[in-house]
Amino acid sequence: MDMRQLKYFLMIAREGQITRAAKLLNMEQPPLSRQLKQMEDELGVKLFDRHGKGLTLTDAGMHLKQRAESLYSQFNETVEEMKELEQGVRGVLSIGAVFSCSSLLPRPIEQYRKKYPQVSYKILEGDHYYLGEQLEKHAIDLVFARLPFEALTDPKQLIIMPLPSDPFVVIVPTSWTQFEHKSSFQLEELAHYPLLTLKTDQTTHMHEQVLAACHRYGVKPNIVCECSSVAITIALIADGLGISLLPRSVMSSFMDPRVKIIPLSHETLQSDIGIVWLKDHYVPKRAQFFIEAVKEVYAIDSDQ
Repeated sequence: MDMRQLKYFLMIAREGQITRAAKLLNMEQPPLSRQLKQMEDELGVKLFDRHGKGLTLTDAGMHLKQRAESLYSQFNETVEEMKELEQGVRGVLSIGAVFSCSSLLPRPIEQYRKKYPQVSYKILEGDHYYLGEQLEKHAIDLVFARLPFEALTDPKQLIIMPLPSDPFVVIVPTSWTQFEHKSSFQLEELAHYPLLTLKTDQTTHMHEQVLAACHRYGVKPNIVCECSSVAITIALIADGLGISLLPRSVMSSFMDPRVKIIPLSHETLQSDIGIVWLKDHYVPKRAQFFIEAVKEVYAIDSDQ
């Protein structure tokens, strides 16, 4: 069994069907079926149960999948490392960003492009859960995220470099005339308005942070909606459904003339941000140097 066969096996396991796997591998179905049979014969185990045209992993197949993913990842990392020794910094820098952190990308990328013009970019946006999966699969090199990083990934497997904290601000509809001349907002005032919070099934910290702040100030919030994305939250505020507390940096990506940003009178409520990458795995040079560019942009001690 060789790396090529492991690649075939992983594609079949992912797709659950020989036909789709063969198409993605740019090969015919019969040769791929023969390769799978050769693997099963060589190992002396059945890797898949057949259900019509579909395939599901057996216990042996599941065990091989876990080992194969690790081996294939190490193989790709080794190839990448050898290429970089020969070619220098080039290739594709893959960056993940949670929805509320996308506005943090332009400045570091602009700084980085000046030094490494041969690098291109792939940017994925999603929630912590999805980006944690992509990080583990090595589909991305690093992630810009709100902290804590609410993924299924074991925190011990991660390196987290904190960035400067981001103060919360109050987002209100411009159609509500009582806010027309308002220049600051007391947290205690939240009790008087319908509130929208940012929350998904997997990511709850920002929602809980707002509730904890309300509790500290004796405020009973009137939560009318828990939103799964910043875009939905802003759209509902723009239509006058209510107000929200969001990190200030979020708004540079979601400017809308139908909403107004009002600073909190006390900036004790902050959102923590950081860059996350895998520990004990090869980090491509292009990603290492991008992390250095982030440190320059945000004036972070280079020893971190």
